Amino acid sequence: MAKPSFLPLMFALLSATFGVILSAKYSNITIDQSVLLALKLDITHDPHNFLATNWSISTSVCNWIGVICGSKQHRITALDLSSMDLTGTIPSQLGNLSFLAWLDIGDNNFHGSLPIELADLHRLEYLNFGNNNLDGKIPYWLGYFAKLQSLYLYGNNFDGVIPFTLGNLSKLEMLNLGRNQISGRIPDSLFKCKELEFLSLYNNSLEGNVPTEIENLTLLNTLYLDGNYFKGEIAPAIGNLISLVTINLSYNNLTGIISYFLSCFVNFKAYFLYLKNFIGVIPSTLGNLSKLKKLSLFNNDLKGVIPITIGNLSNLEIFYLISN
Repeated sequence: MAKPSFLPLMFALLSATFGVILSAKYSNITIDQSVLLALKLDITHDPHNFLATNWSISTSVCNWIGVICGSKQHRITALDLSSMDLTGTIPSQLGNLSFLAWLDIGDNNFHGSLPIELADLHRLEYLNFGNNNLDGKIPYWLGYFAKLQSLYLYGNNFDGVIPFTLGNLSKLEMLNLGRNQISGRIPDSLFKCKELEFLSLYNNSLEGNVPTEIENLTLLNTLYLDGNYFKGEIAPAIGNLISLVTINLSYNNLTGIISYFLSCFVNFKAYFLYLKNFIGVIPSTLGNLSKLKKLSLFNNDLKGVIPITIGNLSNLEIFYLISN
């Protein structure tokens, strides 16, 4: 008796398997395409016709402007619509871009709140909603993006408090919440983000003391707390931030003796230093900040003479002393 041949059966199985894989591949990218088409429908103004002329089903979504697809999964991994002058809202369908690692819609005119469906974008590493007209509370679910390294929400109309869940972002390096309507205190949990290098909270309505826990951010090189309602003396712990190159504490209700404050920065490597509401005389130790390029001490209550050691600041380009 002749042995039955398994080749036709094997070929049929392989063909079916390949067909399923191919079908799944294209159905998934079709999902991504439908998401962007939903976004396009929510755009009410596209003055440069970026999307109107480019986002067309006649071409692959991976070739659309602002879109990058991963070569392995053939799914959208990056969406960059920054600085296109787009006006519109963010659709809930955007949360279906399950392979998205980079999302940048900064410098546009998006308005409304952030839909909770965006919480499903668990692969995000970079998120920029800066310079739009978004409003509502800063979503608590932003703290669940375990891979997030950069978060930009500056220049919007977010209000309420900084959610404590942001302290879960153990890989966060850049955080900019400046120019919003955020109130309350800086949550202590935020100082668990020990990878932070850039922290900007300027021009909000934050209050209270600058927490001593800020010393935990040992990698911090840029700190903007200006334009808030912080009060009291600055804890010496801030002097432990030896990586700082830029610090702006002006336009708050902070007080203190400038010589005491500067003595905290024995190892300070600042290039830019902005202070306000301090009293006393300018200490000679200021001349030790050899890398200083910009020094702003206007609107303080400083007395005495300018120390001769200022001449040691060979890199100094700007020095403001008015209104003392």
